[in-house]
Amino acid sequence: MHILLANDDGYQAPGIRALRTALDRVAEVDTVAPESNKSGASHSLTLSHPMVVRDHGERVWSVEGTPTDCVLVALAGVLKQRPHMVVSGINDGPNMGDDVLYSGTIAAAIEGRHLDGPAVAVSMATFEPEHFDSAARAVVEFVMHLREVPLPSDTILNINVPDLPYDQLKGFKATRLGSRHASEGVTQLTGPRGEVLYWLGAAGQISDATEGTDFHATENGWVSITPLTIDLTLKDSIAPVAEWLHRLNGLAT
Repeated sequence: MHILLANDDGYQAPGIRALRTALDRVAEVDTVAPESNKSGASHSLTLSHPMVVRDHGERVWSVEGTPTDCVLVALAGVLKQRPHMVVSGINDGPNMGDDVLYSGTIAAAIEGRHLDGPAVAVSMATFEPEHFDSAARAVVEFVMHLREVPLPSDTILNINVPDLPYDQLKGFKATRLGSRHASEGVTQLTGPRGEVLYWLGAAGQISDATEGTDFHATENGWVSITPLTIDLTLKDSIAPVAEWLHRLNGLAT
């Protein structure tokens, strides 16, 4: 199995290094990751200028761009052979609930959704984690299981791992996304030259951590596996909106 490894914390981050060490034992791995931390980049692209790509040897490249840029550059130019799947992470902190909308870790995985194997994003379920090795081992088990029992190639999986020693993890659990309250407000500051500055507030507190959610699973020692889709269409609203527009069209005539 040939894996493209990416992240949003940067190619030297402890999470991606731990995951690379673990995956090297079971797969052929190429790392293409941002030159520096790009957390919160979501699915953004660098379109205003070319990007520098640096070859660090041992099949590791850094890109002066976003996580999505990294996967695109890897697939379109850096790698000589097409990988079977993208694994993104291990992120230094959780990507659960509403976090998935902002996560560069998840965006990198999603960009690899057209490969032969599932796209996988993996994160630690707490900030300032200590047990990256647990998450790395969990991903290796997951990859080995994929070899035996494949999933559809268009599957996108968001994995969050409790910050526990591996032998204290209860196992893997399929979950749905929980949710958070609105993020905290911005703080207005005055810069050294009198300019007005705004500092974004922290993410909102958890509002839905009921049983079945990713928040509930990780809080109770389970590795959370949430299937994701990029189709944001609110399908139940298509008919009501169509009726609303029908009336608007009638008024317009």
